Amino acid sequence: VQLVESGGGFVQPGGSLRLSCVASGFTFSYFHMCWVRQTPGKGLEWVSCVDSGGAPTWSLPSVKGRFTISRDNAKNTVYLQMNSLTPEDTAVYSCSKGGLGSDGPRGQGTRVTVSS
Repeated sequence: VQLVESGGGFVQPGGSLRLSCVASGFTFSYFHMCWVRQTPGKGLEWVSCVDSGGAPTWSLPSVKGRFTISRDNAKNTVYLQMNSLTPEDTAVYSCSKGGLGSDGPRGQGTRVTVSS
């Protein structure tokens, strides 16, 4: 299993980023997928999850209405569109194979920094 994230970077408060995670080594279309984030202060947070068909199944309350998860099974890719970013969204974001709370493999992550 390999999960490779991209799209992170530095953005000012109120800005947007779109994260991508390309999966390989398993039948992507069979599995739920999630985005998680990690910071030294808050630890691991489950940000958003999507089922195998593309329907969202979980969204962290603090990101509801701002972040949108989606997937393209033809491209083995899951996305996280992040809008109206705040400094509290600063973290390393990783994609995770499986549903909410699963112990599946995760990628190395992509760093998102929100600062003025």
